[in-house]
Amino acid sequence: MIVVNTDFVAGWEIVEVLGLVRGNTVRAKHVGKDIMARFTQIFGGEIEGYTEMLSEAREEALSRMASAAERLGADAVINARLMTSGVMDNAAEVMAYGTAVRLAPVESE
Repeated sequence: MIVVNTDFVAGWEIVEVLGLVRGNTVRAKHVGKDIMARFTQIFGGEIEGYTEMLSEAREEALSRMASAAERLGADAVINARLMTSGVMDNAAEVMAYGTAVRLAPVESE
């Protein structure tokens, strides 16, 4: 599955727009990681547990979005975007969304 954040795929033409697709996940770290994050807040530095959590959440959201596009018979998702929001203390939702399309190779003249 091709996923791009542009409105085109180089070397391909869009032959059909299938519609909006999305994938999301809500993640929270366990209490042990949360306690370590509190210490990092006090002393400064990267909160690695949350960085890891959000990275995993982004990958899962993108995977779910691609799966939704595949179910529609898409070859690609264009204009892919990611959005993150807090849903409760120490939990975040990550959503990936874009437009599912069918492609054909650009014919050279």
